[in-house]
Amino acid sequence: MKKRIGFWMLAGLLAVLAACHRAPDEARVRDAIASARQAAEQADAGGVVEPLSEDFDGNAGSLGRKDIANLVRLAHLRGERIGVTLGPISVERRGERLLADFTVTLTQGSRLWPDAAGVYQVESAWRREGSEWRCYSATWKRQL
Repeated sequence: MKKRIGFWMLAGLLAVLAACHRAPDEARVRDAIASARQAAEQADAGGVVEPLSEDFDGNAGSLGRKDIANLVRLAHLRGERIGVTLGPISVERRGERLLADFTVTLTQGSRLWPDAAGVYQVESAWRREGSEWRCYSATWKRQL
């Protein structure tokens, strides 16, 4: 009986210590990008914009956070689906900021974006807001 109680106390202590250990910042940014990818495939507007800051600037002012959410909502209402495949994500620290570069392949076009299918090079800038990393700027350019 004492061994069982000791085992459960040790297991609880290890769980608490594991919860206190945070993933490295670079891994948290990669996870946020992967989460947004999954949300995009599910047409989940909230999930797509979750990692974006309130003042997000996409492609030098062409799309803000609300614009992206509205596009995803509209695609969902139309029953459109877009496949999203991420390439390797490179994350580099620049002082207090992180830069993440990656390729994204859109595997289906849609009525909203008829020519959207293709490969894009994405460069994104991230900053810490409270305990979370948020993307505040991104640029993308079609590669193929």
